Order: sequence, then C-alpha cells, then structure tokens
Amino acid sequence: MIENDINAVNEIKALALDMISNAKSGYPGISLSAAPILYTLYAKHLNYNPENPEWLNRDRFVLASGHASSVLYATLHICGFPISKEDLKQYRSLNSILPGFPDKDITVGVDATIGSAGLGISTGVGLALAERYIENILKSEEENEALIDYRTYIYCSDVDLMEGISYEATSFAGVQKLDKLMILCDLSGVTNDGSVATTFIEDLELRFSAIGFYVDTIKDGNNLKLIDKAITNAKKSKKPSILFFKTILGKDSRNENKSVTFEGPLSDDDIFAIKRKLNVTVAPFEVRKDSVVYIRSLINERVGEKYKNYVAYFNKIKTSANDRLLSLLYMLVNKNFVIPFESLNFKVNDAYSENLLMTNHKILNMVAKKTEFMLGGSADVASTTKAYIENTSIQMPEKPLGRNINFGLREEAMAGILNGISLSGLKTYCSTKLINADRLKSSMRLGALMNLPVTYFFTHDSIRSSFDGPTEEPVEQLTMLRTIPNMVTFRPCDIEEILGVWEYICKQKSPVSVVLGNEVMPKLPTTNPKLTLRGGYIVRKEESKLDGILIATGKEVLDALNLALELKKENLDIRVVSMPSRELFLKEDKTYQEQILPKNCKTVVLEPSSKLSWGFFTPDADYVLGINDFGYSGKPDEVLKKCGYDYETLKITIAKLFLNP
Repeated sequence: MIENDINAVNEIKALALDMISNAKSGYPGISLSAAPILYTLYAKHLNYNPENPEWLNRDRFVLASGHASSVLYATLHICGFPISKEDLKQYRSLNSILPGFPDKDITVGVDATIGSAGLGISTGVGLALAERYIENILKSEEENEALIDYRTYIYCSDVDLMEGISYEATSFAGVQKLDKLMILCDLSGVTNDGSVATTFIEDLELRFSAIGFYVDTIKDGNNLKLIDKAITNAKKSKKPSILFFKTILGKDSRNENKSVTFEGPLSDDDIFAIKRKLNVTVAPFEVRKDSVVYIRSLINERVGEKYKNYVAYFNKIKTSANDRLLSLLYMLVNKNFVIPFESLNFKVNDAYSENLLMTNHKILNMVAKKTEFMLGGSADVASTTKAYIENTSIQMPEKPLGRNINFGLREEAMAGILNGISLSGLKTYCSTKLINADRLKSSMRLGALMNLPVTYFFTHDSIRSSFDGPTEEPVEQLTMLRTIPNMVTFRPCDIEEILGVWEYICKQKSPVSVVLGNEVMPKLPTTNPKLTLRGGYIVRKEESKLDGILIATGKEVLDALNLALELKKENLDIRVVSMPSRELFLKEDKTYQEQILPKNCKTVVLEPSSKLSWGFFTPDADYVLGINDFGYSGKPDEVLKKCGYDYETLKITIAKLFLNP
C-alpha cells in the first residue's frame, strides 16, 4: 500500500516539474516539498467528488501558497478532475485553464482564487466561519442529519506566516474556536532570498498555542505515514489546528535546500536526475495507469458512499414541505442570490433629515430582515459607523447564529475573511473609516477578481473628520477605490441616493464600496434612487442658457445646489450634476453621458479628495476643486477654510472659473 502511495507522490512531483519546465516558469522547490502533503490530504482525508466538484457538502481547500500551483494541478489531474494532459502542457499560457496562481473561475476543483502571500489564510478562515453559520441555520430546520458538515483545509508556507494578515486571521480563528479549520504549513526554512532564519525567528508552536490552536510538528514532511497520522489526530481536536511539516525545498534536486530552487525551472539534467531518484520512468506529462487507478479507487472507497447518501438525502429534502428550508438550500446552491429590494416599499418624508450613517443603518436592517444569509461586521468601530444588524447576537462559538462579527482591529483580515464567507454563498459587508481603506485593498482586489458580493462601508469620508488631524483625514482613498476593476464605488449625498445604492447592492453580484459622510443631511428635493443607479444625473437643470456644469458627490451636492442658486444672482445659469458613482456613469452609453454632460461646456468638479480621478470630465485640472494635500488638525470649519474648501471660498473660486472666458 505505502509503495503505491510513494509511486503516486513521485509521479505528481514529476508532473509538476514537467509543467514548470515546459512553461519555463514556476516554483519547483515548493512543488517537490508540497507533493507528499497534498497527496495525503487529497487521497486520504479530503471529502470531494471529481465528477461533481461543486458538491455542496464537500471539504474546502485553499492553496494559500499560490506558487505551489503546479503541484495542485498535478494532484487534481491524477485524482480525476477534468484537467487533461494537454491542459498540463498549457500551464501558465495565455487562455490556459491552469494559470500561474489558482483561479476559482478558471480551474475546476479550485475553491478560491489565490492572491499574494497570507491572503489565502484569511480566505480559509472565512470559509470555516461560513460553514459553522450555515450548518447551524440548517440544523434549526432539519434535525435528523447534517446537510452542511465539512472541513476547511489551508496549505501555506513560511512566507504566508510572515505576512501580518496571517496573524490577524489566525488570531481571529482562535477566538472563534473554528475546530473544522486545519492549516498545513510547509516549513522548508528557505525563501526566495535565502534562509528564513535571517528574518523569521519566532517560536511558531508557542505562537499558535497562545492564540488557541491545536499544534503539531512533523519532523519529516516527506514521510507519508507521519503526515497521515498528524492530519488524523488534528481532526479530533476541538480547536482550529495547524500542522508544521519540516520539509526540504527542492528535495532531491542538486540544489536542494537552496533558494535557487525557489523560482524558475530546473535544468534538464537536474530534472532527469530527480526522476531517476524517484524511479519515474514514464515520458514527460505521462502517469502510470496503476497510479491513476490506485488513487481514484482510494477516493471512491473513502468518499463514494458518503456522496451517494448525501445526494439521496438532499433529494429527499427537495421534495419536503419545508418551504423555508428549500428556500435556504436554493440560495446556497445558487450563489450570489438577489435580495428582493422592491418588497421593502421605502417611503421617505420630504422633511427627512438625519446623519447619513444612521440612515444607512436603518436601511441595512430593513434589508437584513429579508434574508438570514447576510452578515457582516466592523474593525472595532460598529458603534461609530453604525453598520450592524439589530436584534441578533455577536458571532461567537457559543452563538454561531450571530450575524454581527466583531473583527477587532484587524482590517486586513476582515476583508479577507469576508471573501471566504462570500465564497460560501452568503452576502457580506464590513465597515471602517475611509482612512483605513488601503489596509483592505489586497483583499478587496481579490474579492473583485472573484466577483464576490462583499459591500464595504467607509465612513468619515473627508477632511471634515479633522479633530484627530491629517493622519485621520482621507484624501487619496476615493481615487484608489475607483481604480479597482470590477468594483463600483458610491459616494451618496442623501437618503434617496443611499436607497439607490442599496438597490444596487441587493441586485448586484460583485463588490461595492460605499463612502459615507457622518454629517446630518436633509432629503434633497431632486435626488432620485433610480437615477443613482445610472451613476450620474441632473439635480438642478439650468433655467434658460447653460453657462456651465457643476459636478459634485456626497455632502458637496448640497453645497453645489446652494452655490448654483447664488451664482444665478450673478447671471450664471449653472447645471448641477450629482455623480454618486463615476464607474456606473461611465458604463452608460454615450448618448446618456452627453445628455448629462454636453461636450464643450465648462465643467467644474466639487469633491474634497484627490483630483486624479476626475480628468475624464474636465481637461483642466484647475476646474477640479479637490484636495491634493494632507489636511490639518482643528475644528472642521477651521480646517475647511485652511484648505480653501469653506463655502465662501468655494463660491468665489467657482464664480471666477465660470466667469473667465
């Protein structure tokens, strides 16, 4: 038996080397060290069905060390996933189903798209938290058998644990006691620049024991029996677990244990020598039939009956009279479901006036009542941002149905964890101050790449948040958010536009950033939720001759309307355009865009942030009234005046711009 296992592992190693050599690109060192670990996991422990890779109750696997992609693809190939020999030959090629780092939307059998080091760990923690939440929702409906009961496994390496996000995420996992989470850590002690000992010396066993993990160290990470035993023992723990495997980077290479094997193909002579040591005699990209039959029979014997029983039970449930359970199952199977926004029947009094954060809070709670599959939290600022769900508890081990997640001051992990939760079919949101947006960026970018329905609420959106000084006053963050592909950013001005934002959130299946001021704002007479969905629209139309256009967002829309009325006294007839979302406006057809913003018309932009994102709308930077410098500490009115952004200064500046020939 063990001989068959060794043969299968060696052929996976050889396949990975063939892929890297053929692509002339990749990471051979980790491919050789990771193969025994991944093989043992897929052959002996992971519950999955290659013929139904989307099986709802399958175990989830996250390859946090995305540079080990070749060994993952080789393992998926030999285990029976729809990855052919020709696919292996196209590794890292344009339009290949096997990209350099795994991508869930490209490769069957990949549960999460992989980003830079550490991000996969936070994603895996989110997957584990979502499993517990969904399991307990369905348990309340069906007591006989668990519809959801799976584990989440993460493979990582030294470099992942160096990243701060990994500590944030695992610390959170320890607090949450996510006992179905297991991290398999490949400790080769060698990175791209040499020995880990020059940069990373902490006692990892003590570190993870201290944050509530079950910890085990396997001194020979190439020993299949020891790997199997360690995983078996860890599954019995009531804590999240981490297994440290002492491995040799580039094992059996002439340069084993050296950083030269970290990246880039090995020489042909070295590959030949490695294959001879491993007793692999088949041609490149070939696998012995005996190995394929052996590993696939192992998987079928271990998982086949479980899968059949689950399908039978699932089909039985589908014919039950429990409409609520069926609805929940439908939403799980059909990920990224749409929330029935229209059924909320919002009616807004014309005299409505309230802090935008409270307005958003109320709408969030009305939407949350429509589905249990929506949850979220904040980075220790929910009391400030008001982004929390009422009449529910905080998510904790003893309260697994809590819909409010206290992430603590862990902004980076928060965004990554939400990606994992959303991958499980749930709608999620988080909140923090806009100044912290850059801390979330890597995970936000990854969520946009995976097309996940995560909503980010950013508050305290301008230099008006001035008492704490320039370090807390966002200037460049709005521009950064607007540059992330496949994510829409809103800066609404009042309750009507926030309603439009929420309609978009409920229907959309990709990430959204909502930037909110914390001022009291009245309901403006001409704002419109439906037109908010078009990104930009007219809130004040010129009365006769169009003398210019004033574009504004957020609080500045109110200022723009008042300024337009005053400029009318100077015989300037100004159109005011609210543009809550540049991205949505630029997606509109040219006819609509030119209807709102006619060509050759003098246009001024009013937004207290970087000018860089407004060049499309006016060619002259002087006509973008933004802020390209840091703010100051002081009372808001004082800081606005110091920055030239108080009402009187803006009135003089705008009048000059429109009056100049």
